[in-house]
Amino acid sequence: MALWDRFKESASQMQTQLTAKKNDLKSGAFRDASMAMCALVAAADGTVDSSERQRVAQLIATNDVLQNFPADGLHRRFEDNLNKLAADFALGKVSVLQEIAKAKKKPAEARAVVQIGIVIGGADGDFDKDEQAVVREACYALDLPPHEFDL
Repeated sequence: MALWDRFKESASQMQTQLTAKKNDLKSGAFRDASMAMCALVAAADGTVDSSERQRVAQLIATNDVLQNFPADGLHRRFEDNLNKLAADFALGKVSVLQEIAKAKKKPAEARAVVQIGIVIGGADGDFDKDEQAVVREACYALDLPPHEFDL
């Protein structure tokens, strides 16, 4: 099986797992960490173009798991995190990773945040090295082993 086919299958499985846990993923820490993860993946290469921003915003609005939260609040948090990353990527990344780390108190939420990052990263058909690297960093911030997610 080609690497990309394995990744698509893995991303699909992660979305299924996320949907199954939807009722357990309602905390503010999960909400904030998820939006920070989405922004970090969107800006993984150090820039965010408008099409990427719109694609991720669309995914946020339509993701089953994130339906537990008001869409406008999610979008605002996503944009706030993106703005931090756009202003100064290195400094913004520290702040965004701190936001992601808030979910580490609940292992199920921490894993779900990583899964959301992988789903967002693969949404355009290419989970590239930059995206994989920032999701791996998020794993460390959440005290999760990256190899658990094939990273």
